[in-house]
Amino acid sequence: MALDGMNDETLPRQAMRAEYLDAETEVALARAWRDERDEQALHRLVNAYMRLAISMASKFRRYGAPMNDLIQEASLGLLKAADKFDPDRGVRFSTYAVWWIKASIQEFVMRNWSMVRTGSTSSQKSLFFNLRRVQAQIEREADASGERLDGAQMRSRVAETIGVPLADVEMMEGRLSGSDFSLNATQASDEDGREWVDTIEDDGPSPEEAVTEAHDGRKARDWLAEAMGRLNARERYIVTERRLIEEPRTLESLGEELGLSKERIRQLEAQAFGKMRKSLEEHGEEVTALLN
Repeated sequence: MALDGMNDETLPRQAMRAEYLDAETEVALARAWRDERDEQALHRLVNAYMRLAISMASKFRRYGAPMNDLIQEASLGLLKAADKFDPDRGVRFSTYAVWWIKASIQEFVMRNWSMVRTGSTSSQKSLFFNLRRVQAQIEREADASGERLDGAQMRSRVAETIGVPLADVEMMEGRLSGSDFSLNATQASDEDGREWVDTIEDDGPSPEEAVTEAHDGRKARDWLAEAMGRLNARERYIVTERRLIEEPRTLESLGEELGLSKERIRQLEAQAFGKMRKSLEEHGEEVTALLN
């Protein structure tokens, strides 16, 4: 591994002392790694550009992540760049590595910003890292022209400036407006030490509703069983295969199995449903309310 032997404290110091590579040496090292998997060449190439990775990591300190963690993520991005770099394209490694380093750091920052995934699309990532800057820029321009923008106008301008959907701007504003909050935290104003989760309304059925639903469900199943009992064996089989299994059979497959035409299977199915409907209707309006 190109970074073996370096810890969080020594990495920045060693990076500052690393050699500067000229274009020819850089290409030679990159080819040695690509073609021969020469780990010494990889080590030398990566170490030479660790100062670039550290410099880019320092630009993300305002997001609250520890600098050592940012440097480690930048290092991973640098290693990915070295592994995918094609020296025959005529591009300097530093130019190519910048994208991989930045992507690795941004992914780390967004993963650690919130337990809820903050953004996964390119527009959401652009918003996460540019929203505050663009808002400040728009505010300065509005102040200079004597214009006053409300929240809706500001969000619309941001969406237009960055080139993202308005819904993404509204979502990201909410994400960035506050940090995660534990529902198991105790309410400061509650003397009994209740947790916030206790204040969330249960949108499930009440005990009375649950009992009623269970009772009605049993009644409906009994009526359906009674209706099925009035069918002959062939009709029951057709209804079961056509309506009561996870992957219903087709008219053609049942016809082939039973030696009947597709049209005859359809007639028998309709006939069976007619018998079942007549049986259910004997229970009056109550069955209609339960089965609809």
